Amino acid sequence: MFKISKDTIYYLSTPMRYKKGMDYFRDKRIKSLSFNQEMLLFDATVLGTHPYNVQVRFAKSGELTDFSCTCSDCEKTGKGCKHIAAVLFLIKEKDEQGFFNSTVQKKAAKDIFQFFSDKGSGVKLTINVEFNLEFISRRFSIPKKGPIASLSLRIGTDRLYVVRNIRQMLESLKTGNEIVFGKGFTFDPVIYDFKENDKPVISYLQEIWQNENLLHYFTGESSKYSTFIDKDIFLSEAALKRLLQILRDTPFNVIHNNIKVQNVIIQNEDIPLEFTLTGNASSIDLNIDTKLPLYQITSDSEYFLYGEAIYRVSAAQRDYFKPFFTYMQQENINRITFIEKDKERFFSEVLPYVEKTGRVYIDENVQEMVQRVDFEPEIYLDKFEDIITADVKFKYGDRIINPFSAFGDQVPMGKILVRDMEKEGIIVDILGESDFKVNGNRIYLDEEEKIFDFVNTIVPKLQEYTQIFYSDSFKAMTIKRLPSFSGFLRLNTMNNFLEFSFDMEGVGRDELSSIFQNVREKKKYFRLKNGAFLPLDSEGLLTMSEIIDQLELTMEDLDSELVQLPMYRAFFIDGMLKETGMKFFERNKAFKDLVHDIHEPSETEFQIPETLKGTLRNYQKLGFKWLKTLSIYGLGGILADDMGLGKTLQVITLLQYDKNVSGPGTSIVIVPTSLIYNWCSEVDKFAPDLKITAVVGNKAEREELIKTAVNSDIIVTSYALIRRDVDNYKDYLFRYCILDEAQHIKNPGSQAAKAVKQLVSKHRFALTGTPMENNLTELWSVFDFILPGYLRSHGKFVEKFESPISKGDSAALTSLSKQLKPFILRRLKQDVLKELPEKIEHIIKADLTEEQKKLYVAYLEQAKGDILKEINQNGYERSQIKILSVITRLRQLCCHPSLFVDNYEGDSGKLLLLKEIVGDSLTSGHRILLFSQFTSMLAIIRQWLQEEEIDYLYLDGSTPADERMKMVKNFNNGQGRIFLLSLKSGGTGLNLTGADTVIHYDPWWNPAVEDQATDRAYRIGQLKTVHVMKLVTHGTIEEKILRLKDRKKQLVDAVIQSGETLITKMTKEELTELFEL
Repeated sequence: MFKISKDTIYYLSTPMRYKKGMDYFRDKRIKSLSFNQEMLLFDATVLGTHPYNVQVRFAKSGELTDFSCTCSDCEKTGKGCKHIAAVLFLIKEKDEQGFFNSTVQKKAAKDIFQFFSDKGSGVKLTINVEFNLEFISRRFSIPKKGPIASLSLRIGTDRLYVVRNIRQMLESLKTGNEIVFGKGFTFDPVIYDFKENDKPVISYLQEIWQNENLLHYFTGESSKYSTFIDKDIFLSEAALKRLLQILRDTPFNVIHNNIKVQNVIIQNEDIPLEFTLTGNASSIDLNIDTKLPLYQITSDSEYFLYGEAIYRVSAAQRDYFKPFFTYMQQENINRITFIEKDKERFFSEVLPYVEKTGRVYIDENVQEMVQRVDFEPEIYLDKFEDIITADVKFKYGDRIINPFSAFGDQVPMGKILVRDMEKEGIIVDILGESDFKVNGNRIYLDEEEKIFDFVNTIVPKLQEYTQIFYSDSFKAMTIKRLPSFSGFLRLNTMNNFLEFSFDMEGVGRDELSSIFQNVREKKKYFRLKNGAFLPLDSEGLLTMSEIIDQLELTMEDLDSELVQLPMYRAFFIDGMLKETGMKFFERNKAFKDLVHDIHEPSETEFQIPETLKGTLRNYQKLGFKWLKTLSIYGLGGILADDMGLGKTLQVITLLQYDKNVSGPGTSIVIVPTSLIYNWCSEVDKFAPDLKITAVVGNKAEREELIKTAVNSDIIVTSYALIRRDVDNYKDYLFRYCILDEAQHIKNPGSQAAKAVKQLVSKHRFALTGTPMENNLTELWSVFDFILPGYLRSHGKFVEKFESPISKGDSAALTSLSKQLKPFILRRLKQDVLKELPEKIEHIIKADLTEEQKKLYVAYLEQAKGDILKEINQNGYERSQIKILSVITRLRQLCCHPSLFVDNYEGDSGKLLLLKEIVGDSLTSGHRILLFSQFTSMLAIIRQWLQEEEIDYLYLDGSTPADERMKMVKNFNNGQGRIFLLSLKSGGTGLNLTGADTVIHYDPWWNPAVEDQATDRAYRIGQLKTVHVMKLVTHGTIEEKILRLKDRKKQLVDAVIQSGETLITKMTKEELTELFEL
């Protein structure tokens, strides 16, 4: 019932108070506990030094809303004290036992019984309502707007009474006040209720009343400006239409011109109008026969009152009948006369619409005057050189009319021809869209683009309304609408190149390059050599053009019958063809096998080497198979598993497999200096059959080791040394070149990146939990190592991907992600290690001491001025070093002012907090990893630990590599209660599962680095819940750094499908926010 857990209690208190609260609970120091069911409030007495009163309140959702205690600790800090923690532990225990469920259920049952008891005793009486809708056309009329509508009501039981103040009645429905209508009836809304059919109307009236009250409230206008006047509510036309829709199932009365029509209903259909056509040689009369009075009640002619119904007419009757009804109203007659010269126009232009409005009776005399035959339009299209002509004929039997003739219509004299002017107009309008020029009886076009538009767009429209005849010369110029493609994709296993080719039916190969060049230039069409038009907006052409652009095929490539591409393009092409449904490409078996094996490495048959010492988890087996599958096809990849998932073991399995299957061969592994001996240890542990040589020592020693390393299976060296020794490896052809912590080559211009790319090997792989930390160029640099050329040159990559993505181009981001996906394998701990315990992260904030705050504020003010001056003088880009220096100083002040203020004797708020946390944690039996970027801060903490005689270990950049491994082993075996580590030196490559608490003393931009450090403890082998505490100084630059990090966590997830985050270089705007300049 109540959402409360140990973590909830931990968050609300401090580690020390959490522990003491647990002790108080276990010692049964809670002497009383009461529970108010209505308020969900607990009241308890806890026995400490004195008796303390604790109150805890919950929301109905079960969430804890507030708490209080009469002790001084609670009043000072605002955090939960040990007394509150103890009470929460008791509530948690009782809740788990189901104690409160039965209590609340009893109350719920009682409430439900009471509710239905009230319902049963409160049945209301039904009241009758009569709705009277009146249309007023006297002095209230608005010119050209028709009559004003008003609604009045009569209500009652046996007898109906006029509601003389409709506003008062609506108010009574809200307030419950009675209204006396007479001796026989008093309206009491508590007693009476409306019928179900009447309720929607009453609700609508209430809505109008409420809206008017709201308007009066905001405008301050007096209620004398109201639509409610005594017994009437006056309705706008929009309000009337809505009322009529509500009344569609309810009979009502209508009063029009003082005539009352009872029980009117709404009809959603046309008025049954009748017309009679009479006449003689000199004129024709159109008579409108309305057998009942006809009244228009809305200005747009949508609603009419006719007889005992209000008709809501169709749009056609509304539009076609409107001019006739207007004439009838103005002249007060029901007959319209058309004289002799207007007869022909009447029959062709008016009569067809009258027939769509109602039934038409035509007198025999009139029928003798007219000729009615079917309309058969014809168009003859022809081509002469670069001109097309159109001969348009409107045929009515033996009569032919040319609408573009300069000599008028060719209509023989005789009967009046009833022409289909509506369809004739449509055809002429469609032809008019092409800007035809007129020449005699024909029309013509002589501009190629207009000819294409006519053939491509206008002719299909005309085909719906007329027969079209084409000359042979015109047919040769027709549209090739849906080009048919054929093609193949195959993997040539002799040279490991993809072979790509395609054709378009009816299009010469020598025309392909020009066609796709026109597509790139967004032209509308291409004129083929045979004279036909090829529209360039078909889906197939656009998709094929996109594939060509993505593959960066040249015009020369398109002219050739076969294009060869690197094998690594297979996955991108295959994906695009599947997405776009272009199934015409035939794929050979080798191509299909390649795509399948890379996408489904689990189905390959590579076996784990029997000589491997150790058991691989399923995801590690899959990782090995993925690496091996890529290497079989001569491809590289990035194993980007989360930190602590055993990337090293997966690679060792690969190297052991190759030795067993292919025989001896030397591979090289480049690692950070601190990991050289870790690799040696891991190889010895899991693959003692592999001989590994660590290339370390002075220059002469390294040269000697490199010379003899040909006899080794693995050479391991560092990024620092490969820069100096790369020339000594020029004669080596390595089986594998492996980069561990490959983010060390994220800068493509660095010496390390240049050096490793000079090494010659059959296969290349990169291992890194953070393939990108700051920008996409870092990812490009790693790909430039594993698959040179795959992401093009750096300049093209920036132009095509990095720059658009930085500007929010989602299409570029999606395209890049698809291209990277086959070559990056990334698994997260939470996805593959279900047995790992929980990791709980806390942001714990410390306050500056008063002395510390004065120094911080003073330096911040000075820093703002210095940075502004620097930027104004040198520009933002050239001021980076100065800015970084200032930020570092502010961070040091947050950590401890003595880091750069000489002779500082005061305290640090963060250090005081740390001491409390460390004390509480060690008392509870936890073991701690404590990281800081400042070794000078670690020295201060180290001194405090010595003074307190707390057993600790210490590691920073000066610790020798072989010594590091000993320290790690000792710590995991139980030596030391706290391990101090510098973030850069201790944050990677170490397995420190002997700790269950991680403290980050100072935050920095890159969360990936912090995560790497955390994962020294949170990895395979960890059996305890890991608590991660990040200390942040309240109200300082540290809080703002935290906010900046949180705002920039999206790009890496989108690109490499992982949980990593990205902190880009600070923009000027971010810097401004950081300092609030």
